[in-house]
Amino acid sequence: MSKSKYSELIKAEAKRLGFLSCGISKAQFLEEEAPRLEKWLNANAHGEMRYMENHFDKRLDPTKLVEGSKSVVSLLLNYYPQNIQNTESYKLSKYAYGVDYHFVIKDKLKQLLHFIKEDIGDVHGRAFVDSAPVLDKAWAARAGLGWIGKHSNLLTQQVGSFYFIAELIIDLDLEYDHATTDHCGTCTACIDACPTEAITEPYVVDGSKCISYFTIELKENIPSAFKGQFDDWMFGCDVCQDVCPWNRFSKPHNEPLFNPHPELLSMSRKDWDEITKDTFNIVFKNSAVKRTKFEGLKRNISFLNER
Repeated sequence: MSKSKYSELIKAEAKRLGFLSCGISKAQFLEEEAPRLEKWLNANAHGEMRYMENHFDKRLDPTKLVEGSKSVVSLLLNYYPQNIQNTESYKLSKYAYGVDYHFVIKDKLKQLLHFIKEDIGDVHGRAFVDSAPVLDKAWAARAGLGWIGKHSNLLTQQVGSFYFIAELIIDLDLEYDHATTDHCGTCTACIDACPTEAITEPYVVDGSKCISYFTIELKENIPSAFKGQFDDWMFGCDVCQDVCPWNRFSKPHNEPLFNPHPELLSMSRKDWDEITKDTFNIVFKNSAVKRTKFEGLKRNISFLNER
């Protein structure tokens, strides 16, 4: 069977499993991204996320992650919700509404890898979901799934940017896709709207100034200099995506596991102010919000009240 036929089979199965789209690129050193990553790290734009300094070579070269790898299969999974929180609530990033995406996507990737082994042959590889040194957006862009926008998220003309990115890195030669073109044009909506001015220039985000970093990654107290700038975001932030013109094409996902707990959408600021650990465990059972823990969410809410 030809490389072209193998690629068609993989993309068809990815679609059957519910992925939004699938693209394939050659597993090789990311030459263009290397100096950008180095510059970003040297500027300390990763803040306290010291893990970003680890495995520099592996982040840029998938053959160092998966021995003998030849192809990077990039996949997108939609998470844009049917309904969002009421306007009288502190805000939660939409990706965290339902079950932790790591669990949902990892299961789908395992199924896809099993299919490849069953229908194509003795293929070896690994699945990656935002938990290993892989530059997800760079690979998705190389595979033609979109372009990296000025807010540093992957964008597509058809569905915007509300989706997860994942990969299979495998030792199978496939037919490779081509990168698409940038369609941000002169638009600066994301840069203008960022509450903490974390987008320091087009295509560059200072992670150490991002609301998502403060509310999820930072384990210490949030710097007082940012009081009043969080726009009521208590976990993550969607501002740069919400204002992006391309996201007017976002369509609701059809993954039941991403649906929020019924209580989440109706909770008011008062409910969040008074949230107990028991309620937290019920509303966020198997949720990505568990990453910040109950104490972390309470810290974030308290910070929002410090005007």
